[in-house]
Amino acid sequence: MIELSANWKKLQAKIKAESASKPAAPKRKADDSVPDQAKEGPKKRRKQQQDRGRKPAQLSRDSSKGDQPKAKPSMGNTQSSKIDAVPPKHGISPSLAVWAADNDISPESIAEAYGLGLQANSLLSTDNPGRPNEGLAPEVQVGKYIAIDCEMVGVGDGGYEDELARVSVVDFHGKQVYDSYVKPRRRVVDWRTHVSGVAPKHMANARTFDEVQAQISELLKGRIVVGHDVKHDLRVLELDHPGKMIRDTAKFSGFRKYGNGPKPALRVLARELLGVEIQAGKHSSLEDARVAMLLFRKHKPAFDVEHANRYPDEAKSKPKKGNKGKKTKKKR
Repeated sequence: MIELSANWKKLQAKIKAESASKPAAPKRKADDSVPDQAKEGPKKRRKQQQDRGRKPAQLSRDSSKGDQPKAKPSMGNTQSSKIDAVPPKHGISPSLAVWAADNDISPESIAEAYGLGLQANSLLSTDNPGRPNEGLAPEVQVGKYIAIDCEMVGVGDGGYEDELARVSVVDFHGKQVYDSYVKPRRRVVDWRTHVSGVAPKHMANARTFDEVQAQISELLKGRIVVGHDVKHDLRVLELDHPGKMIRDTAKFSGFRKYGNGPKPALRVLARELLGVEIQAGKHSSLEDARVAMLLFRKHKPAFDVEHANRYPDEAKSKPKKGNKGKKTKKKR
């Protein structure tokens, strides 16, 4: 008995030592008897079943997204590819641009057809600020249409004669193509700063008249010029341009009802037709050029009809599209 009790004591000591080395099992709660899947509910069980069949890379990507709201699934067949019926709002799609080039259609015509750049007077947006005195914009690609506007100062007896002091040019989309202050060749009697916005301080980095004239002349070549009282701008630039290549918002018959005199003011047209206020204080030739282009673009079909009636010979001389390279078959 003494030997048995001694062995028993050794066994008890060994059991105590082993139990002390292991962490105590946590106490079970009352609901521990419920299976985990039953507590998680059917939604979580479905997700776990889906995760089992997915790759680890997919699971890691999904886990990094966190609890972000899920986008609503689109209706219809999920395997169908998306086709854009029209070009994106902010420009011409690459495929459409290639098609237009192959068919000899200008980007301006595409933009006109889809109304690109006309939403909410975007040509006049503050997101499209001017860059005064930049000269010719770098890497600019000018299309068929440009709009021009000039600011003048007073020279001669009493300062009543006009002298070029600033000129701005924008493209069909209202993007700045050219802007420069111009050094007057004659002594300035009246800077007209309250109207022109030009002051003596702007002459420090202004370009010479000859330099500006040459650059503007290159921009005009072969292009349709849009503006308000364009001949007045061409006169101070001492340049000529064919009348059939000019679209003047001051002479367009559709705008006459907005003028009290022979021609409506640009600020009146901007207010009545575009709902924007311009020329409240100092003028900006860049802003005025953009307004003229926007007026032209919004009423381009009417401009085109009036132009065709004014120059019928030009319309007749234009070759019809689709007949290029076609040979007429001789009758036998």
